[in-house]
Amino acid sequence: MMNETADIRAYLRDLRICVVIPTYNNAGTLLDVIRSVSEYCADIIVVNDGSTDATGELLAQPDVPATVISYTPNKGKGTALVTGFREALKRGFCYAITIDSDGQHYASDIPLFAETVALQPDCLIVGSRGMKHDNMPQKNTFANKFSNFWFVVQTGRRLPDTQSGYRLYPLAKMGDMRLITSRYEGELEMLVRSAWRNIPIVAVPVKVYYPPEGERVSHFRPARDFTRISLLNTFFCFAAILYGYPSMLIRKLFN
Repeated sequence: MMNETADIRAYLRDLRICVVIPTYNNAGTLLDVIRSVSEYCADIIVVNDGSTDATGELLAQPDVPATVISYTPNKGKGTALVTGFREALKRGFCYAITIDSDGQHYASDIPLFAETVALQPDCLIVGSRGMKHDNMPQKNTFANKFSNFWFVVQTGRRLPDTQSGYRLYPLAKMGDMRLITSRYEGELEMLVRSAWRNIPIVAVPVKVYYPPEGERVSHFRPARDFTRISLLNTFFCFAAILYGYPSMLIRKLFN
């Protein structure tokens, strides 16, 4: 582990790592997330994805330690992430750590991502939450197992948590990846397409906090979003046969 006395912020800057925080109507937790992240990373990009609560007013405060990108209407998490990545590339960053704005992730895990990518450059890192946590909704456990299964089918790789939003993306390696999806399923698409490009994907254990059900602010709509994810998985199963597996084989042979 990194020495406790090391300047973590300088370490991330040397590795050209920034943090991208997509947010939609999480005014109650957003500022706490930004400030906790700023203890570890000086380069933060917040993408306000058409929030209709007090998010805009909070981000307008002069002491918010982040670059803010705002637009309306809401376009979905996938679009927000791509918007943040393009800004990061424009600013010369090679990697972007993504962290949700609802407070479930711990910024103290950021050094772990940096240490891992320093040892394995150009890898995509997924923060694995594990499936046994206090207050973790049962639907999350099922959805994650469902997603993990189809990820193996589509890529031949295994991951313990394909739905975690706490990740490090190798921006330079991914290039300007244009998504065919725009919302939650965009994270799955980036994961599958990165695997098809033979980008190494590494899982690291991270802590997670699930507040009691009455306090959680979730924008996941089970019926609608699960349907979209299922349709995407169906498409990727066919695409894996026609493009994904041949592409991985060709890249492996030429590399």
